[in-house]
Amino acid sequence: MSDINQQSSAPADPKNVQDLTQFVQTLLSQMQDNFQTMSDRILNRNEMGNRVDDLEKSVADLMTQTNVDEPTEEK
Repeated sequence: MSDINQQSSAPADPKNVQDLTQFVQTLLSQMQDNFQTMSDRILNRNEMGNRVDDLEKSVADLMTQTNVDEPTEEK
């Protein structure tokens, strides 16, 4: 949260209602930006996971087509 305070253009210690309003608006905007960034990262990871799953399925299909036994999973 200190990162948000350092990026704020409003005073860190608001002295009046206008300063407080600006501070809160800036803080909410920064929180929304951070939330959007995290949401985008999560979606990208989910997409990448789906691609890996598709790749694994394709490899398994190719192995089946070539009559190659699937390797045993190592633990």
